Amino acid sequence: MQLSEFDYELPPELIAQQPLEDRAASRMLVLDRARGSWEDRRFTDFPAYLHPGDCLVLNDSRVFPSRLIGRREHGTGRVEVFLIKPLGDFTWEALVHPGRKMRTGERIVFSEDLAAEILARGEHGQRTVRLCPRGDLNEILDRVGHTPLPPYIRRPDNESDRERYQTVYARPRGSVAAPTAGLHFTPEILDRCRAAGAEIARVTLHVGLGTFQPLHTEVLEEVRLHKESFQVTEAAKVAMDRTARVVAVGTTSVRAIESEALLAPQLETDLFISPGFAFRRTGALLTNFHLPRSSLLVLVCAFAGTELTLAAYRHAVEQRYRFFSYGDCMLIL
Repeated sequence: MQLSEFDYELPPELIAQQPLEDRAASRMLVLDRARGSWEDRRFTDFPAYLHPGDCLVLNDSRVFPSRLIGRREHGTGRVEVFLIKPLGDFTWEALVHPGRKMRTGERIVFSEDLAAEILARGEHGQRTVRLCPRGDLNEILDRVGHTPLPPYIRRPDNESDRERYQTVYARPRGSVAAPTAGLHFTPEILDRCRAAGAEIARVTLHVGLGTFQPLHTEVLEEVRLHKESFQVTEAAKVAMDRTARVVAVGTTSVRAIESEALLAPQLETDLFISPGFAFRRTGALLTNFHLPRSSLLVLVCAFAGTELTLAAYRHAVEQRYRFFSYGDCMLIL
């Protein structure tokens, strides 16, 4: 199966650059797999699609300010370090730009109380770096770091992104990109979901390279994702086991619960879901619109069918839906 089969045309102006003032004001394309049809709705209609006995699964990982901007300790020029995954003892997997000019052993200064040293080079711009904080690292990152907006949002991050590029139910910090399907929820919408009879379960998958890095092969059978840490608690498993239908919020929730079903009791997953995958837990999916030729679009096609998914995407383009992280959403029944 070729990656080129999961492509579509997207006018650049449909890529959302700002969040809506009201989180829940997004449009929602409702896709019915059984009927092979769709309808245009609003996200405020979402609770009406839930039924008593449903289990709504949320990824509660919290985004942290993982994008650092500094300068070379001995030299000139701006250097960006994008922290990806902690490896222990202040050592991190990271992306460094401009990586080719940075040699092993070089130091980057971000502030008076934070610097980094490049320890090793990897593939596709990856580096191993050691952070050198003078004080509590999380407190320094909260002050010095930037919200890791994706590159298709072509503006600098601002203070409001710290709150808006975060779900209202985020708890443990660890993600370097938001689980964006959850950005639409407000406390009021969650209350309406409970009132509809749905139980809410939380899982955690810390979003990293496995979720957002571009695929580097044209042959799907050769795709190997980077491992991401995840946790599905016993309480969440019990809730899903007794439910009539699991409604997953976001592709990261799907990967967490399907990984748990396949790989338990492992703590990391590199599960790549593509057409032909046998879903064991997921019964419905709320998700944003994803980049062409991405692992996330491939996952959605695996769940809803490639032909139906791409036809719905073409409809969304024609109807001027807003795409990607700060954009509109799709509910797949």
